[in-house]
Amino acid sequence: MKYILALDQGTTSSRAVLISRQGNIHATAQKEFKQIFPHPGWVEHDPQEIWSSQASCITEVLAKGQISPDQIAGIGITNQRETTIVWDRQTGKPLGNAIVWQDRRTTKICQDLKEFEPLFQQKTGLLLDPYFSGTKLFWILKNTPGAFEKAKKGELAFGTVDAWLLWKLTGGTSHMTDVSNASRTLLFNIHTLKWDEDLLKILNIPKGILPEVKCSSDIFGKTNTPILTGSIPISGIAGDQQAALFGQACFSKGMVKTTYGTGCFLLMNTGSQPVVSKNNLLTTIAYQIKTEVVYALEGSVFIGGAVVQWLRDNLGLIKKSSDIEKLAASVPDSGDVFFVPAFTGLGAPYWDPYARGAIVGLSRGTTAGHIARSALDSIAYQVMDVLKAMEADAGVPIAEIRVDGGAVANNLLMQFQADLVHAPVIRPKITELTALGAAFLAGIAVGFWKNKEEAAASWQEDRKFEPTMQKNQVKILQQKWAKAVKCAQTWEPQ
Repeated sequence: MKYILALDQGTTSSRAVLISRQGNIHATAQKEFKQIFPHPGWVEHDPQEIWSSQASCITEVLAKGQISPDQIAGIGITNQRETTIVWDRQTGKPLGNAIVWQDRRTTKICQDLKEFEPLFQQKTGLLLDPYFSGTKLFWILKNTPGAFEKAKKGELAFGTVDAWLLWKLTGGTSHMTDVSNASRTLLFNIHTLKWDEDLLKILNIPKGILPEVKCSSDIFGKTNTPILTGSIPISGIAGDQQAALFGQACFSKGMVKTTYGTGCFLLMNTGSQPVVSKNNLLTTIAYQIKTEVVYALEGSVFIGGAVVQWLRDNLGLIKKSSDIEKLAASVPDSGDVFFVPAFTGLGAPYWDPYARGAIVGLSRGTTAGHIARSALDSIAYQVMDVLKAMEADAGVPIAEIRVDGGAVANNLLMQFQADLVHAPVIRPKITELTALGAAFLAGIAVGFWKNKEEAAASWQEDRKFEPTMQKNQVKILQQKWAKAVKCAQTWEPQ
């Protein structure tokens, strides 16, 4: 029996998942690695530890699944996006630690380039923000002695984590990435599907340092590493959020997936044309299979499930995160209490870094249950704000929302989400959507599945939450939420 091996390289851990032709998970392995914080606002990873943790997961998953490498039909890679690594082509050694997507060290560089933001947005679909890889790469070349000269001579290689893993798996023979990861660098033109000469010039980045860009479902190379005997094709790559969209089988224009994690990530399939956002959303490439290029709108909520952790760790209202549903269900509603968890400002569609957390509407009758309920509600309200922005940008009403991530086990939250956006919320049976998306892309390229429809035939609904609340009641709640957000925005810390 053959399997696809999906490598899911995340921000805090590496994972390996074996997936059968029926789309079932045969075995999984996971290993955490160290988070490095050298200065306030700086976040780094050791690239060698990223690789060793991923290699360890590969060995473990094969042992757990009791299979040999010759039973692997193809390998799919999905990864934390925007995290930036530069290494020496000759030795394969990184110049230093990876600069993680959360890192804010290039804030001033972005501010200094503000006059070019319209050009960057028009070509890449992104805002000028330290989040993305381009300014991180600029920083590495500028601050590592001799790096810029070596880059000009073609002696260095840049890559996001997918390209680094590919390099290691192929023994240094493949320096490539896919369009979904390239579209998060601030260097890739999402219209021409090429590295953009104008943007490279602005950031003074030599083109020879960049990887070759391929389709998301394609042969990127074959394994040449002691951890896997034989020559296995690496045949699928996509950034984690795009892989989740693909794993959710959101193949039609207007389909949306929401991942409920520490924060919340929303992607809407906008079809073959990129949609320029008027509501502070990002335009990105979802995936490419052969000549089919699919675009997406993306919005992020900074504090999603993290608000539950805050209630647990900072206030001690609950002992473990899963206790939140029981406490929240102890009251019929939030009792007119609204919680805006703007602990680090507000993300899309507000992009207000100065907003701060606020709990409004408190009375003598407010209980711990009301606080818990309002915290859960806040996740749904924030997701609603992004979904409304997506509808306005795309001009397409949202027919349904496919959900994944840890918080989707919370039935109370899922029902409230359906009520607020007045659309069905669908939770799938398999929740490993990121790994599944990478596996689907890899499997299609090697003929494991004929096409994306056959691959996604294994996608099954676990539960559908239909809206039950009256529309006029929803409107009142939306108006009160908007007032609560304004309260959070009027507080400006000195």
